[in-house]
Amino acid sequence: MIRKQNHTSQVQLFNGLSEQLNQKHPLYVLANKINWVHFDNLFEPLYSEKMGAPAKPIRLMVSLLILKFVRNLSDESVVEHWSENSYYQYFSGEQFFQPKEPCSSTELVVFRNRIGESGMEQIFKESIRINEDETDNDVGKIVSVDTTVQEKNITYPTDDKLHKKIIEKCVSIAEQENIVLHQTYCKELKKLSSMQRFKKRKNGFKIARKANKRVKTIAGRMLRDLERKLYAEGITEYVQALEICHKVIAQKRGSSNKVYSLHEPEVKCYAKGKDHKKFEFGSKVSIALCQDSGIILSAVNFTETIHDSKTIPNVLDQLERLEIAMPESIFADRGYVGKTEYGNTKIFTPKPNPNITNDQRKRHSKRAGIEPIIGHLKRNYRLGRNFLKGIFGDIANVLLAAAAMNFKRVMNLWKKEANLYWKLICIYLQMFTNFSMPKY
Repeated sequence: MIRKQNHTSQVQLFNGLSEQLNQKHPLYVLANKINWVHFDNLFEPLYSEKMGAPAKPIRLMVSLLILKFVRNLSDESVVEHWSENSYYQYFSGEQFFQPKEPCSSTELVVFRNRIGESGMEQIFKESIRINEDETDNDVGKIVSVDTTVQEKNITYPTDDKLHKKIIEKCVSIAEQENIVLHQTYCKELKKLSSMQRFKKRKNGFKIARKANKRVKTIAGRMLRDLERKLYAEGITEYVQALEICHKVIAQKRGSSNKVYSLHEPEVKCYAKGKDHKKFEFGSKVSIALCQDSGIILSAVNFTETIHDSKTIPNVLDQLERLEIAMPESIFADRGYVGKTEYGNTKIFTPKPNPNITNDQRKRHSKRAGIEPIIGHLKRNYRLGRNFLKGIFGDIANVLLAAAAMNFKRVMNLWKKEANLYWKLICIYLQMFTNFSMPKY
């Protein structure tokens, strides 16, 4: 149920945030540029009109999602900072300062699940629209495309870690359901851990390998013992979790579709050829960047280990959903070698070609500009490590990170314009008065 908003034209005794804040601040300007009514009309049907307690305003929840990724904050931090920052509150639609947290951090999780992937794409679409309004270039005619890996928030997976987590899971389930296991192997596991620790000593590798096998045996025994006693009592709510555990115990070095995490079984392993990081565990992401304007036009998440060249149809599908004109040319690296045309869109990859034009050569050089964009997305906009759960968490994290970078791009433009305007005023005052320019 949506809470009724207070619309009043009564003159207040004290000035509101709009009069107190700097009206050239990028967040202040962005708050007046975003079409908040569009989000209200779009997400209102997702709420019940009669049942439930009144929900938080839609503008507040959307603004918190944007601020979370623009400022690289967690759900808990963005809610806490909102109660301390006047610009955050004005951006969310408040007229007067509120010295309290706007909502619980878990309400952001509920709101993300409520609006779904289509809602995230609408936020991303709004970030593109604002950038298009501020640029004079033709957006989307020539596009650079590249893929990267969005790493999941999991520890580096090893068989021994997974087997020990299976043992811990079995013990915790048994405690929750008041089941007495045949044996918990606490003392033996402690000894095995010390044997695994010193594998670099003389003959230590053989001892550690035997200890690893013993841990795997114990995990299998405890799992089977727990299954027998759960099914005997008719408890079936842990079937999916136990199937994942069985898959971990059965998998070998050359197995396909391996499980790398018990709480994130959808995680895949990617080898991108990096010297400093041989393997990355998460999901593949495709980013499309307009070469002339620098606007991110597409951000697609993939849960499969597919070839780079097969990601382009999904990118074009998202551009169509976002109502962006199909690009005339797509420039990519050699990982996209394969099909050279999709509809009216041509795919260009670098290769020895004596007939290449100067314009194409420049475009290939310009394609490398997408690499630092991906670096900024990972370092400053929460794409480097994804803390959101499940496949939907991967999709939401990618779209909101790309939207945040688009918002930040246009905010930086406004900041430069404001600084230039201030410098011109200072120069003018210097010429006709004794005004001295302040040093920063």
